[in-house]
Formats: sequence, C-alpha cells, structure tokens
Amino acid sequence: MDTLSRYPRLAHIDSPADLRRLSDEELPQVAEELRGYLIESVASSGGHFGAGLGVVELTVALHYVFDTPHDRLVWDVGHQCYPHKILTGRRDRITTIKQKDGLAPFPRREESEYDTFGVGHSSTSISAALGMAIANQRRGDRRKIVAVIGDGAMTAGMAYEAMNHGGDVDADLLVILNDNGMSISENVGGLTKMLARLLTNRTLNSWRERAKRAIPKQSLMGRFFKRWEEHAKGMFMPSTLFEELGFHYTGPIDGHDLPQLLASLRTVKQLPGPQLLHVITTKGKGYPPAERAQIEYHAVGPFDPQAGVVKKPGTARPTYTDVFGDWLCDMAAADPRLFGITPAMREGSGLVRFSREYPERYFDVAIAEQHAVTLAAGMACEGAKPVVAIYSTFLQRAYDQAIHDVALQNLDVTFAVDRAGVVGPDGATHAGSFDLSFLRCLPNMVVMAPADENECRMMLTTAFAYPGPAAVRYPRGTGPGVAVAKALDTLPIGKAELRRRGRGLALLSFGAMLAPAAEIAAELDATLVNMRFVKPLDEALILDIARTHEALVTLEDNVIAGGAGSGVAECLAAHGIVMPILHLGLPDAYLEHGSREEVLSLAGLDLPGIRRAIQARFPAYFTAAAYLG
Repeated sequence: MDTLSRYPRLAHIDSPADLRRLSDEELPQVAEELRGYLIESVASSGGHFGAGLGVVELTVALHYVFDTPHDRLVWDVGHQCYPHKILTGRRDRITTIKQKDGLAPFPRREESEYDTFGVGHSSTSISAALGMAIANQRRGDRRKIVAVIGDGAMTAGMAYEAMNHGGDVDADLLVILNDNGMSISENVGGLTKMLARLLTNRTLNSWRERAKRAIPKQSLMGRFFKRWEEHAKGMFMPSTLFEELGFHYTGPIDGHDLPQLLASLRTVKQLPGPQLLHVITTKGKGYPPAERAQIEYHAVGPFDPQAGVVKKPGTARPTYTDVFGDWLCDMAAADPRLFGITPAMREGSGLVRFSREYPERYFDVAIAEQHAVTLAAGMACEGAKPVVAIYSTFLQRAYDQAIHDVALQNLDVTFAVDRAGVVGPDGATHAGSFDLSFLRCLPNMVVMAPADENECRMMLTTAFAYPGPAAVRYPRGTGPGVAVAKALDTLPIGKAELRRRGRGLALLSFGAMLAPAAEIAAELDATLVNMRFVKPLDEALILDIARTHEALVTLEDNVIAGGAGSGVAECLAAHGIVMPILHLGLPDAYLEHGSREEVLSLAGLDLPGIRRAIQARFPAYFTAAAYLG
C-alpha cells in the first residue's frame, strides 16, 4: 500500500524486536492498526482473511513475550499467518501474497527466518515443534518452542499422535490451541463438542486455577485439593483429556484480551515440560461481515472493505467442482446406496447442496483424510457406494489407506479428486502434481482424467458404476465450456477417443491438456487422441497409433516421472516397439505460486510452450506444415 500514515505504530515495526521496545499499554493500539492494515491489504489483493483477523492479538502477544526468531514459533494451519508475516519484516510486501514472485500464502522456511516450519496441510505443528524441542534440549539449548494449532487443525489424528508422544518426553513445549470453532466450514465431531462444554465451565476453571495458586501443594489441604481436582475435572472439565496425555492445561482464556494473553503467556513461558494454553478467538474478529459470514470470508478475492464481498451477477460457466456437486446430487437421487464423504472441505469440494438435500448420507469427518478413506472402505464392505470428495494434495495424506484399505481389498470406493494438476495461487503445498503417478501404480484402481465438463460427469458415473476402486481427477476452475448433459451415462472402461486422424505425428492427451493439444494437432495435421483413461490404458489404440505413425507426444498436467506418459512408454516397451516419443508434463520440481496460467506457462504447458517443445524435438513436422500451408 502507498502509505502507512494511518498506522503510525505499525509503520515503525519492521521486526518483532521493534515490537518488544513498546510498553504493554501500547500493544492494543498496535493490534488495532495491525487488524486495519490486514483488512486493507487483503481487500486490495485477496487471500486468506478470517483466520488472520482472529489471531491478531495472539500474534502480537506471542512476538512480544517470546524472543522470536530465537524462540521458535510454528503456525498451524498456515493461513493464520498473515499478521505474523506483517510483523516479521514483510509488511510492505503483504499485498503480493499468492502472486508470482510474491509472498507465499503459508509459512515458508526459505522466505523468512521467522517461518520456522513450512506449512500447507494442517495438524503438523505439534509434531514439528516437539522435534525442535527435543533436538534443542539434547544439545543444551533451552530456547522456547511454541506450536499454534487452530482453525480446525486439532481435529486431525496427527495432532494427538504428537501429544501422545510429547506428554511422555522431557521437553519444554508450549501448544496454543486457538479455538475458534471453525476450519473452513464449521468444526464437527466429538472434540468440538468437548471444547464447547469446556467453554461453559470457565468459572469452575478459573476457581480451580486460583485455588491451586493459593493452597500449598504439600499441605494436607493441598493434597486433598489435588485428589478432589482429579475427580472434579473428570466430572466437569474436558481438559482432563489433555492432562491425561501429559500436558499441563491452562485456560480457556479470551484470545482477544491482550492483558490476559500477556499474563498467561508469561506464566506458561516459565513452566517446564509440555504445556497447553487454550485460547478462544473469533474467526473474522474486528470486521463485522467476516464475523457474520465466517465461511464466505475464509478466503476472498479483492473487495471493497466498505461494502464487503459482493457477489458478481451473471451466468458464469460451471467449474469442475460445480459439475461434481450437481452429479453427486443427481446420482444420490438415482441410487440410495451413495454416501458422500469429505475431510472438512464441504465448500471447496462442492458438497454444500448435497449436505442440505441428503444430510443423512453426508459425512464431514473433519481434517482427517486417513479416516475418510478407511471410513469409505468400511461402508463399501457393507454394500454402500461411498464417494470420497478430496483435493489431490490432501489425498496424499491418505495414500496408505488408499492402498491397503481400498485397493488391496478391491473395494467399491469412488474418489472424486479435485484440484488435480496445476492449482496456481496456493503454491507447492496445494499443487495436485502427483496423483496420476501415485494412483496408476495401484492394482485394481481405475484412473480417469476428463478433457471437459461433460466428460467429467460421464467419468464420475463410470467410476460409480465400476464395482471397485476408481478415481476421477479434475482440475481447479472451469473447463472449455462444453455443455453438461443431464443423463447419467457411462463410458466404456479403458477406451480412448480418437479426436482427429492425421499423419506422421500423434498427440496423446490426458485430461485438461486436450484443448492446447487440439490446436497443435490442427496446425501440424497430426493425429489427436483424447486418452480419457490413465489406467487401464487403451493399449489397442496406442499400438495401432504407434504402428501407423512416426512419432508420439504425450501430454498431461501431472509430473512426467511415473505419470500417464510413462504408462504409454511402458506399453510400447512391453510390445517391443521402439519409436521417438516426447513426454510433456510437469517438471521434476515443486511449482511456486502464481496464477494457474502463469504456472502452466512456466511449466511449458501453455500453447506456446507445447508448440516450442514439439518443434524443438520434431522440427520436420513444422517445416512440412508450413510447406503444406
């Protein structure tokens, strides 16, 4: 932004060291300015919004009480980190977040020494922080290690695996549970209910803490109180769970009350061993529209901060996610055996309508991808037909379950894999670059990639009808604009579609690469095949194309290593066919954030990049095309 004149205190904070020069009394003004600056900056550029607003006071207090970056601060989930980035030397670049060559949307070690651990998925902070604490303690370094876990991340099993270990290790570790009752959607499950019960017992909890400070521990009264406390907590206080895991529990406290935050952090900072501080915050705090519509304001595009987010009128083309959401409801109406499962991604994966129309068949399992897949496997064992709606990057977290619990047992589970291929602004942590490689190697698994919206619907129906594990992977955003039929038609398993018969060169396209491939094929009078199936491949067509053409090009928005093109090469090798073949796909690298178009261009998968690559490898076809033209 052009000026910091409206934020006089924030303008002089270029690092947490500057913040620590202020008095306690000045911090509320800093928090107010930080919140205003965050609203203004995200309004101008877009980005994650509500979670950051909810941790403004907590972020100020943490950097004020702890000696960061010497003391380690681990954020979880990463979209809470915008205020942290503003206070740690990145204030003037915050409007570049998610943009090419701009700030990463999540903590990233390469970006700042204050980003102590890279975060994209959730529920990793306690494990990482515990590892830091153990490593430092073993070498005699007593620096403080703090994990800030929230925005739904406490619903994942990995957090409890870490706490189970951390409570049994002699390491100083502070876990701050940022409890705002939300992830992207509302938090669900038994833990959420437990924490809600805890909030109703603030008075009892406050009395308990005062009594513990007032009564000497070794006195007769102190020993009696300790025994009474254990029984009383079991009756009234869900905090027992954390203390039974070995963490000393403090809270709950108001996460927007800076004096209380400072006092609590200063206290737990001095306590040895594993500590858990329970902080209650409001997602979207300080911006009324975001407080009222916490789901809508989780992440936003640029908007007018005075008017809030205004939905644009018009009839935009449906996204692939929209196609899936409509298909799910239509198929549910046709088959009562269908169950829809999402790991805390109702909005992102397109299940809002399904959750309303079929609530008894809708299961949001919270941020628990492993459980989501094995839950589906269990359903399939009893004759249900579950559909797991999951992002490509999040399916990686349930890979063992996809192998052992679904594919190995050949169970009838449909995977609707959203955000496959290049996703763009969310960067490397959210890229769906690997699913074709890690799915096609699984026995019993059918893998499909649609080239357009209607094909996506047909493939979903095909996967659902197939009596075993099947995955349909589709990209973020809109397709080429093909009208979607209402019928629930299927495709023949393992059959590709010959789109254009040419000569000399053949382009074998998988999924979203068909549109640019079609243009190149027309330019070169080349054959074009919409492969449709990554597994099983249409081997008969591949062999026919190989015998009647001089060279092949495979195209996919997946890493080349082990991807769909590799499958084509394996097919040719198995039949003793040796011929020139060019594989075009994503490079052997993690793709940085930028728009989807920018990332595709950098990967050489836009139309000019594909043309250059083919011309460099097979220049004769361009010469012939120019001559014929």
